[in-house]
Amino acid sequence: MQVAPPSPFPKRLPPGVWVVLAWCGGMAFTFLMRLRLPGEWYPAARPAAQFFRWEGQVPMVVATALALAGGALVRRRPVPALVLLLAASVLGTMPLGVAEIPLPQFLAAEVAVFFIAAGRPRGTGVVAVVMALAVLGGYLAVRLVCGWPIGASSETAVALTTVIAWLLGDSARESRTHAEELRARAATQAVTDERLRIARELHDMVAHSIGVIALQAGAARRVIDTQPERAREALGEIETAGRRTLSGLRRMLGGLRGPEQGRPAPSGPPGVAPLGSGHPEPGSGLADVDRLAATITEAGVRVDVRRSGEPRPLPPEIDVSAYRIIQEAVTNVVRHAGTASCRVSIGYRDDEVRIEVLDDGRGGDTGGGYGLIGMRERVGVLHGTFAAGPRPEGGFRVEARLPVPAGVS
Repeated sequence: MQVAPPSPFPKRLPPGVWVVLAWCGGMAFTFLMRLRLPGEWYPAARPAAQFFRWEGQVPMVVATALALAGGALVRRRPVPALVLLLAASVLGTMPLGVAEIPLPQFLAAEVAVFFIAAGRPRGTGVVAVVMALAVLGGYLAVRLVCGWPIGASSETAVALTTVIAWLLGDSARESRTHAEELRARAATQAVTDERLRIARELHDMVAHSIGVIALQAGAARRVIDTQPERAREALGEIETAGRRTLSGLRRMLGGLRGPEQGRPAPSGPPGVAPLGSGHPEPGSGLADVDRLAATITEAGVRVDVRRSGEPRPLPPEIDVSAYRIIQEAVTNVVRHAGTASCRVSIGYRDDEVRIEVLDDGRGGDTGGGYGLIGMRERVGVLHGTFAAGPRPEGGFRVEARLPVPAGVS
């Protein structure tokens, strides 16, 4: 059972951290540009007169506080957070003595625009990029009204990077939406496939029962005049088979009436037909678990089968479904758990059959969780309970409880 690999370090950082890092990086770059670094004859940018005085540094401190507040709000309230970041950009630019908002001061706002476009509806992303461009244009307009020079070329470059940040975020949102749609379709297909498989097995069970009934009816017809006792026994067998088949049909068809969902059929280790396979082994049931365990052992994972309670004949639909659940669970262990052994427990009780599959592997489900969808669907059809998940001590656990109605075994 596969464990999703840990996400790369950048993806684990929340958006607010990236916004704050962008602001701090921009401020550090601004200070470095106005210092004479080793090997330079003069600073890369001339500092304004107030840059190293308190009246210049106070706006920078206030701007940094606004940026930190915006970073803290960007996940929960993105638009107010962007307002704070844009205010920080304007306020942090004032002590620099420049004719435009430089890219280092606007970088945090651009990062916020990216995350808003990536994680919010498209309308919110459009509002964010328009706000950012409006602040850039408004800053230049105010300087023009005051008769001060402006850096139109530099500000155009900042505006262009802002639009690019929005485009990248919007593309990420589209990709995520498409991936979610594909996962939803795969989940829908999973249950559909599993229900079709259940229907095929139900057809086989009904055909077998009808065949038995036909044989018994023929035998009763032939001996009804000469051996009435034998005919009576045959009629009793017909009644029993009919009641058993009708009971199974009611249980399974009742569960199949719900909404359909599903997945593509997975493949398993050599010699093992997975849950959802188009070619199930005929007549498989709990009596075949030992043979399945031997096959899985040959595939490289030792399977320890334990039984408790008094084994007894089960209705065919319960017997087959219990086997399929065990089959899928141990197949997942072989393919994904990365362990050398697992344990299968089968408990027979008066009113139910309990199945449990434990392993000590990496503790995850197969990719996308579609194997669990199929198992859960089978249990749901039989009105049972299903649970699966990582174990606290490590590994993975699958448990199913299938109710056995009284008098139908």
